[in-house]
Amino acid sequence: MAFERACALDEVATDQALAVTLGRYDIAIARDGDEVFAVEDTCSHAEVALSEGEVADCQIECWLHGSMFDLRTGKPTNLPATEPVATFPVDVRGTDVYVDTETTLNGVTPA
Repeated sequence: MAFERACALDEVATDQALAVTLGRYDIAIARDGDEVFAVEDTCSHAEVALSEGEVADCQIECWLHGSMFDLRTGKPTNLPATEPVATFPVDVRGTDVYVDTETTLNGVTPA
């Protein structure tokens, strides 16, 4: 695994997401309570930034059409999206968030 520093933990507000670019990928770092997740920052339905949507109940909502994705699996939980988004391994080291973009947790290849 090749973890890279994505951001400081305190940059990601609880129940919100932060847009970061790591290498060639746009990633949404999201906090749901004490858990931190990394998902591809592009809705599989409308190709808009998921990081601009709301985070709740371990899901992130696309602000444009209301598609929702499970932060753990990347699977859509609400239409109109039908395809999952990539999810990435996260490692919180002290006050920093690290993400491995060379590996996806759900086998989805990022766009």
